[in-house]
Amino acid sequence: MTPNRFGHFVAIDWSGAKGERHRGIAVAMARQGTATPQIVRPGHRWSREEVLAFLRDDLPDDALVGMDLGISLPFADRGGFFPGWPDSPTNARDLWALIDAICDGEPHLGVSALVDHPELSAWFRRHGGREGVAFGGGAGRFRVTELAQRRLGCKPYSNFNLVGAAQVGKSSLSGMRMLHRLGAATSVWPVDGLPDKGPVVCEIYTTIAAMAAGRTASRSKMRSAEMLNEALAALGSAPSDLANPLDDHTCDAVVTAAWLRIAAHDPRLWQPRELTPEIARTEGWTFGAV
Repeated sequence: MTPNRFGHFVAIDWSGAKGERHRGIAVAMARQGTATPQIVRPGHRWSREEVLAFLRDDLPDDALVGMDLGISLPFADRGGFFPGWPDSPTNARDLWALIDAICDGEPHLGVSALVDHPELSAWFRRHGGREGVAFGGGAGRFRVTELAQRRLGCKPYSNFNLVGAAQVGKSSLSGMRMLHRLGAATSVWPVDGLPDKGPVVCEIYTTIAAMAAGRTASRSKMRSAEMLNEALAALGSAPSDLANPLDDHTCDAVVTAAWLRIAAHDPRLWQPRELTPEIARTEGWTFGAV
């Protein structure tokens, strides 16, 4: 394991909203040192396919990329993603392939075909009070890493929950399509381990970065240059020259890139005590959740 090999740190605030281009997608990159993380393509409204192309074609070989999405679904709690369904995948990469196959032909990495699948919809909570019989009730099923997030003070949502302003299910499912199409262009930690060379994608939770910058989980969202620069200073970064008004997606990406630059060199964060080889290949993990 050689986390010190990373020299570029990319944070991506992702979106699962309908349509082609999204205000909710922001990409920031930091380099080694203390220089301010820079927004990639300032003023550009990204599509999910453009993010895929950026990750596939434009990443430096020493890049660590944090994506604010869930890279898998719960598995450990019930011994499977879709227990009882004969075609339930046995690992994260096969899950990504399944989702992409079901949604093949749906534009913009959309996932409506999966959400409304005649069998798999039973595991999801959908709009209109449609809660599948296998959803599990309450807040739904959680991965082991999301339980670790809770212990840090975060408030994760189940990736099987597709309802509510704070839900992350649709963005995570569209992200899994993207990860499948990314293929071997980058490794995905911890599903693929941590290789000695080449770019690496990992799952992040921007609240963890904000908390490392001195904010609380309930005040993790920043929407001003003043808030942004206060957080950057706490992370040892030079201030940003971004001017108000700012949205939380931009601030999340910039602060998280600055945090990744520090956190990537902490061996403890690459070895969470609950991260077993089985969990790594099925559920994955959120970098920074220990």
